[in-house]
Amino acid sequence: MKLKGKIALITGGGTGIGKATAFLFSKEGAKVTIAGRREHKLLETLNIINKNGGDAHYVVGDKSIVSDTKRIVKETINKLGGIDILVNNAGVFKNIKITDTPEQEYDYIMDINLKGTYFMCKHSIPIMTERGGGSIINIGSALGIKGFRASSTSAYSASKAGVIMLTKTLALELAPYKIRVNCICPGVVETELFETLGISKEKIPERIKKWDAFHPIGRVGTPDEVAKGILFLASDDSAWTTGSIFNMDGGITAE
Repeated sequence: MKLKGKIALITGGGTGIGKATAFLFSKEGAKVTIAGRREHKLLETLNIINKNGGDAHYVVGDKSIVSDTKRIVKETINKLGGIDILVNNAGVFKNIKITDTPEQEYDYIMDINLKGTYFMCKHSIPIMTERGGGSIINIGSALGIKGFRASSTSAYSASKAGVIMLTKTLALELAPYKIRVNCICPGVVETELFETLGISKEKIPERIKKWDAFHPIGRVGTPDEVAKGILFLASDDSAWTTGSIFNMDGGITAE
């Protein structure tokens, strides 16, 4: 098992990529804390992991609130004894034109995607340093690397571009402490996020067909596929890898 004896904290662990990552980490021997805002979703993930012989706990918290990021880390340490792996997965997507974006909406996007990631790192780094090192995996986006004509994602893209540069600078800052920092940038991944975009369940298959065609490889990604990339960066398989940006996007940033 690639993560035997490791302790992992995964934000946004109740759904989508975070949920798939929590399952995979547990199978690979890690003790896992999942954090998120919706307790019922966290409990669903937790119950499945524990029923399959895993060791998982959850913390309800809002990544956009700095005091919550500190509490999530503290509760993870209290329950599991430390943190070796941090996966900054929780995020929010908004497709909104800059001229239609109120300040409150801009702050909401930035606070969750960038500020929350920053402070989750800040509060986790001291315990990783005490434990002799660790691995931080931030979830960026293809939209943080490349602009697309049909999208209106200026605030979202700016937040994810910030996550990418945060990854690179932290990798250099933390290298002396044997803490590796890397970032995965997915394309469109089929998660519950589709429903939060205001797309009815009946129309989701139609929308997915359009997004399939958007990717050179011919389809959208799955949470399990991204989770495998996260596992690589969390494990010793990537022991010489830090400051890297991994595009898992079906080829869209290659165009």
